[in-house]
Amino acid sequence: MNIFGRKSAGRARRPVLQLAVPGLAAREAPAIGYEQQLRQLYLRNPIAQRAVRLVAESVGGAPLKLADPALGALVAARSGGQLLTETLAAQLLLHGNAYVQIIADEGGVRELFALRPERVRALPDARGWPVAYCYRLGEARQTLIAEAADGRPQIVHVKAFNPADDHYGLGCLSATAGAIAIHNAATAWNQALLDNAARPSGALVYDPADGAVLSADQIERIRAELDQGFAGAANAGRPMLLEGGLKWQALSLSPADMDFAALKAGAARDIATAFGVPPMLLGLPGDATYANYREASRALWRQTILPLADTILSALGQALAGWFADAAITIDIDRVTALAEDRERLWAQVNAADFLSAEDKRAMLGLTPKEA
Repeated sequence: MNIFGRKSAGRARRPVLQLAVPGLAAREAPAIGYEQQLRQLYLRNPIAQRAVRLVAESVGGAPLKLADPALGALVAARSGGQLLTETLAAQLLLHGNAYVQIIADEGGVRELFALRPERVRALPDARGWPVAYCYRLGEARQTLIAEAADGRPQIVHVKAFNPADDHYGLGCLSATAGAIAIHNAATAWNQALLDNAARPSGALVYDPADGAVLSADQIERIRAELDQGFAGAANAGRPMLLEGGLKWQALSLSPADMDFAALKAGAARDIATAFGVPPMLLGLPGDATYANYREASRALWRQTILPLADTILSALGQALAGWFADAAITIDIDRVTALAEDRERLWAQVNAADFLSAEDKRAMLGLTPKEA
């Protein structure tokens, strides 16, 4: 059987993708500066971290439906100390790409290992189709072949849709960079205000009867005494003794400061929206889009978790089809607590349909036919 000839002929009929650049070992991914964005934005932002962890942990903890127990044990195993599906979900949300190395031998698949996406670059052939991947860590390079000689894949590339690139998916981190930067700047601003007694609580006014002004040395001495004796959280509420024509004038929160607080809340909602999480589930104030937490939780599962999990599980199932007779992997919706009300409503509607037979009802509910 001419396997290689048939596969190469199939590739020849494919359209030409973006061609490899001569002299370049691997084409640069579109997420330039991803590691810098990860450190400066994501690692410092509680809203982005909570949104990604909420979705990724839900995908990792979702109950699975599969025919082969060995396949279930393989998918549920931890990759580098982390749940495989949880890791892939977080990488897809942030980077837009997730790579899984299939480690197999004559006895079958031994492990599924998730690779860091920012370290992987596609190596396309002359027509632009990836035939290998380059894994880079510092100066070290390792070439990973996409498919073995028998046609079984060795690297699984799961990517989010990117209309502007043939080889790399589009993550949410770049889209939320502006909102995360605003939220982080607002947090730093509030911390600076807290270090200076939470806000400029007032002003010292020098108003002598003779109209004299303070000298530069006097201004510096007053500023130094204020910094030493009255600024900071340790001196909060300490009484101030004024003399020499000085008087204290209290200040209130200005409209600009109130707009700044609203800007921070708006940035937080933008971050939650980009990652597909209802703002109510993150405890953001002033958001009443959903009537209660149960509706928000159902929306999270229907609109974000289930589509993301289907992308990951279908890619894994397709790649593992060469080792398992039935490699279909799906989420068992009947066991998802957040969707229990939807299933209960469906069961009631199907049960009330008297014109359906028992076998038709079982089929509509996704159950196997009843044995005779």
